[in-house]
Amino acid sequence: MFLNRRKLLSSVAAVAASLAIPSIARAEAEDDTSIWDILAGNKRNKAVGEKNNIDALTIIDTPEPILSFDTAYSVELAINYYQQVVAAGGWEQPTRQTFALANGKTGRAVINLKRHLMLVGDMERKDRVRDDFDDETDLALRKFQVRHGIIPTGKVDEPTFYAMAIPAEQRLAQLQLNAARIQSLAGALEERYLLVNIPAASIETVQGGMVNSRHTAVVGKIDRQTPILSSKVHQIKFNPYWTVPKSIIEKDLIRYMNEDPMYLTNFRIRVFDGKGNEVPPESINWQSLDALNYTFRQDPGGENSMGHCKIDFYNPYDVYLHDTPSKGLFGQNSRFHSSGCVRVEGIDTVASWLLADNGGWDIDGVHAMFATNENVNVPLKFQMPLHTTYITAWANRQGTVSFRDDIYEYDAAGKVSFES
Repeated sequence: MFLNRRKLLSSVAAVAASLAIPSIARAEAEDDTSIWDILAGNKRNKAVGEKNNIDALTIIDTPEPILSFDTAYSVELAINYYQQVVAAGGWEQPTRQTFALANGKTGRAVINLKRHLMLVGDMERKDRVRDDFDDETDLALRKFQVRHGIIPTGKVDEPTFYAMAIPAEQRLAQLQLNAARIQSLAGALEERYLLVNIPAASIETVQGGMVNSRHTAVVGKIDRQTPILSSKVHQIKFNPYWTVPKSIIEKDLIRYMNEDPMYLTNFRIRVFDGKGNEVPPESINWQSLDALNYTFRQDPGGENSMGHCKIDFYNPYDVYLHDTPSKGLFGQNSRFHSSGCVRVEGIDTVASWLLADNGGWDIDGVHAMFATNENVNVPLKFQMPLHTTYITAWANRQGTVSFRDDIYEYDAAGKVSFES
């Protein structure tokens, strides 16, 4: 049975609340360490953390695509290991003392944390386990975090606590289900393609059986899901206009205008009637659905909701890949914010790769087009295959096993095939 994350997170919140000690009581419990010693320790831990982040990220940096026979083989090895873990009783659940552990902490909870990290392969196994959270433990915890798509902080924060609380039996089931998905797709892929993995909110550009580049993405909300499909990218639009979809007008735009009547003006969104005539926003009755009778179009530029680039592919859902002015979203643990479209970090790299067959295009040419703010459409001479898929567990040739949340609950439903 798959764990309900919302129930678990509510218990995590309770743990966090129970750990909130008043500052006076906390000060009384501390020793006589000077503020200068504390600052020096913080500086040292920050330097250790920065180095450990680099080292941790290397465990997921391998060239094989997520949909490949290499990955399928690595997943089978992971399944064999997790079967042994489950047969041996799995791992202990984290406790309230586990929450917020970080470098410099000590205690029984640190021993339990280390044992967990050893069991899942993030830390070298040892017969005797000390109770101090040291630099080695910091690195191991960051490895755990990057494997689970969590920003590596070196601290047992809420998403890390949640990931550790998933039982070994569920992780094994997750691997088995995704092994079937990967096997069913790996043999039908082209020599070049673009892949969006929805649960990981990530993108791979693949060429010659190897990953050319990987990108962080933002994908559809739970109630506005990014569709699973296979298609072809046929056009790149530089500095696009954005026509607001009817669904967003109804669900969002009307509310925004009631909250701030200057919203359209501030974001350079113009209004047109059915004859193509521009009309003032105040002529619309925002207390009704009158706005659905109009077209709302945002001018090109840095504030445009699609940023400087839109990547079009054939589909009946009116979704596409695009740039975004909201770059801060790429730095979040949970990146499910869109209305079905996919926002791409480093879209300039993706665009230049897609334009390789058009001749005369490189990354500098893409940047130059961005800078013009001029709306230009470029059809692709080679229409690049694109696949959106749903893989929540996989492994690579280094033996690194990665997991993601079952955000759309397809794992819970046991879905292997997504053909309509």
